[in-house]
Amino acid sequence: MAGEARVPGQGAGSGAPWAVCIGESMAALLPDAPGPLDGVESFAVSAGGAESNVACALRALGVPSAWVSRVGADGFGRRLVGEVTRHGVDTSGVAVDAARPTGLYLKETGGSARAGDLGTGRSRLHYYRAGSAASAMSAATLREPAVARLVDGARLVHLTGITPALSETCLEMVRALLEAPRGDRLVSFDLNWRPVLWRDRDAGVLREFVNAADVALLGADEAELAFGTGDPAELRELFPGPATIVVKDAERVVTALTADGAVSEPALTVDVVEPTGAGDAFAAGYLAGTLHGYDQRRRLRMGHLAAASALVAHGDVGELGDLTTAELLDASEEQWRATRISADGTVIGAVRT
Repeated sequence: MAGEARVPGQGAGSGAPWAVCIGESMAALLPDAPGPLDGVESFAVSAGGAESNVACALRALGVPSAWVSRVGADGFGRRLVGEVTRHGVDTSGVAVDAARPTGLYLKETGGSARAGDLGTGRSRLHYYRAGSAASAMSAATLREPAVARLVDGARLVHLTGITPALSETCLEMVRALLEAPRGDRLVSFDLNWRPVLWRDRDAGVLREFVNAADVALLGADEAELAFGTGDPAELRELFPGPATIVVKDAERVVTALTADGAVSEPALTVDVVEPTGAGDAFAAGYLAGTLHGYDQRRRLRMGHLAAASALVAHGDVGELGDLTTAELLDASEEQWRATRISADGTVIGAVRT
């Protein structure tokens, strides 16, 4: 497109990225204190967005990854790309749009004594993304040389239900990716239900997209709202297409359903700081386990551990450290249930202290 430039990308390890995450990320303003925004004095600038969160977490889990998107020719766009690049993610597929701005959101966190507080451990995001640079992505984006190189060489392409809600051209891009020949490449689709984004659009297309994926990730609560059920068995019947459907039941249990049956794994006990980014981290952990060839139980545990790292962090991407060691992935059921993750990064219980 006219008026755009390509961002010099940083390679994510040796060779082509294994995973390519495609979608919008935004500048994020994080409050300096909890409570309603009318009482916040200052904000720290960060970056956030489902697809770049997954790309960063994948890289931390040893999976070379790339992020494909568009940002504005502004300071937020430069900062966003720089931050994702510093996580070791390949950003050669990010374009700069001279005519449209980088999207922006503000985070509101609970935990103050002021009127209107959300409550401790809860948060709310306020989006300013209409007409953003990323909303101009389209099927033509996939034909750009840098993007085509990344997608053609990937073992996994990760998408979410946020992207097709941004614009008709973004919807066309997602459909093109799901309809394209895949060969050995997997496509994962995380529902990421955002009712505000679909308010004036036909959300029925999400049924088509979930069913066209190889790996579908669904929160039980969001699936209930979007499809009328959060029950794993009913969702498996509703969506026969994916080889694997992963149903996340919040803090309780996650179930993976395949042709071989269902495997469930309980969530860890976590001293939650705030929940934003945990779903993206779980997706990254599960997908990393998939790419590493782990069995379903290990994949689910890797997802839980990655999610725990986000739950004890203030930003969208947590510090994974050594949480995903074989000691924890292969722990007995009793040890797993006794494990507790806290903000200081320690694991308390029968596994490790």
